[in-house]
Amino acid sequence: MKSAWKLYAILFLATTLVAQTSTSPKSRKAKPAPVTAADVQALKDALAAQQSALASQQQQIQALQDELRRKDQAVQQAQTAATDASGKADAAQAQATQQQQAVSELKTQVTDLNTTVGNTVVSLQETQKSVSDSPLALHYKGITVTPGGFLAAEFVRRSRALGADVNSPLNNLTMPGASQSSMSEFFGSGRQSRVSMLAEGRLKTVKMSGYVEADFLSAAVTSNNNQSNSYSLRQRQAFGQAAFDNGWSVTGGQMWSLLTETKHGVDNRTEALPMVIDAQYTAGFSWARQFGLRLAKGFNNKAWFAVSMENPQATITSHNNAANFVVGSLGAGGGLYNAFNGNYSFNPSPDIIAKAVFEPGFGHYEVFGVYARFRDRVFPCGDVTSTTLCGGSTTPGANALGAFSASKDGGGFGANARWSFYKKHIDFGLHGFGGSGVGRYGSVGLPDASIRANGKLNLIKSYQGLTTLEWHSPKWDVYLNAGAEYASRAADFDPVTGKYVGYGSPFFVNTSCFTETLPGSGGFSPGSLGSNCTADTRVLVEGSSGFWFKFYDGSKDKVNRGRMQWGLQYSYVTRNTWSGASSPNEPHGLDGMVFSSFRYYLP
Repeated sequence: MKSAWKLYAILFLATTLVAQTSTSPKSRKAKPAPVTAADVQALKDALAAQQSALASQQQQIQALQDELRRKDQAVQQAQTAATDASGKADAAQAQATQQQQAVSELKTQVTDLNTTVGNTVVSLQETQKSVSDSPLALHYKGITVTPGGFLAAEFVRRSRALGADVNSPLNNLTMPGASQSSMSEFFGSGRQSRVSMLAEGRLKTVKMSGYVEADFLSAAVTSNNNQSNSYSLRQRQAFGQAAFDNGWSVTGGQMWSLLTETKHGVDNRTEALPMVIDAQYTAGFSWARQFGLRLAKGFNNKAWFAVSMENPQATITSHNNAANFVVGSLGAGGGLYNAFNGNYSFNPSPDIIAKAVFEPGFGHYEVFGVYARFRDRVFPCGDVTSTTLCGGSTTPGANALGAFSASKDGGGFGANARWSFYKKHIDFGLHGFGGSGVGRYGSVGLPDASIRANGKLNLIKSYQGLTTLEWHSPKWDVYLNAGAEYASRAADFDPVTGKYVGYGSPFFVNTSCFTETLPGSGGFSPGSLGSNCTADTRVLVEGSSGFWFKFYDGSKDKVNRGRMQWGLQYSYVTRNTWSGASSPNEPHGLDGMVFSSFRYYLP
């Protein structure tokens, strides 16, 4: 490449010199000067200078090209960034447009909500004005107080007189020979009217509540229905409860016994009571309202376990026994027991009741057990006829020498089951309970125990069963109940007196149960059936049916004004006794009862 450039340069210089020579006037005349080595050297030097200048120009051109390339890259990067920025700007613009639309819609919704709230406030103000004189609950300091109860106008008509109000003493159904069996009775009453109050307060992790409930079905010694009908108030329930958020609860006071069936868990005030009007409920229903101290735990609202200690009592019946035992006493007025209308046993310990409840998703199931302990004071020398016994010839035969206390353990087991069908319009329930010394837990009021000839307690085996079928609608409740309670024989023979003692002995005589006798003087003392009518109950069976018609239910209105309903019930009861030694030897009593109730329930 360099040789070519040199050749071009020499030719260029030679051509230039020839041209200058040929164009000069003197050159036409003078001869061309010879080319010397100096001239060639000069040409070489000039060519080298031009080559150096050309190389410098090439470096400058290369530098300019590199700079141009860098600028092109920078421009390309700037264009790419501008494109990205433009895309982001378009996306932001679209998002802003959407947000603006959402804000616009939200403003519209807020405007509509304000209108709705305004209308609601006006409606609430009008509602508050309408209920300001009758609030559903009262707020006092840190608690909420809710009154409740109902007012009742009721009557009962029995085909055979029992001398009772709207609570039927089922175990007192009269025998065929009683004058009452030939007379019917009618009683009208408002005594089942009920008042209640629930007080509730809340701490951080516990709900505290107290509940009191009362009616007028007490038996004060000054009460009668001759003129003023001044019946005393009766405590039904009065208890306090602490229910913790972790499922534990503690309840204490007078309440329904833990063995009473509930509709949900072991919750107080959800007892599954028969829907009857009769305040004694129905045969086969196991219950008590008494003192209790209860501890309960719930598990995920599916299972519950509870245990309680409750007030014990021993109901005793005996025939022909000698005075060689003592179980308790009549009430002492100074001790606030009713000294005129009650026997009270001396109890060694409380009754212990445990229950497990399951609600797996269909049905409500309960199993429970009761432990009861009985005690009496035994006098072995109270049943003697010879003065030579129990102390010698100088001491009367019957005395208190050698007296001792004897205890007996009793109790039993039971179960409840209840199912709802057809969208909870139909309820079907089964109940069973049995054991020794548990008769008092049944509606019939059968005895817990009898007494042996030696003065010791003889517990009576008892069984209770009930079937219920209920149909519910907004206006109607219809029910059917079939129940029975059974008491076994608990008899003995006393060799000292030569008499049969205890309960239900097959050697008891029942002949006078069929013979009517003259009344006592004064017109209010029906004749006694005599000593030859023992008639201990073997089994009592009751069938009952009825309905409630709710012709006004305020819970369906915006403002609850209470509920008014009317009910009608019919019950047929048969009391079958243990057979005796003579014929006819198995008397029985029966009764047909009609109840009516008109009630107003507080909201």
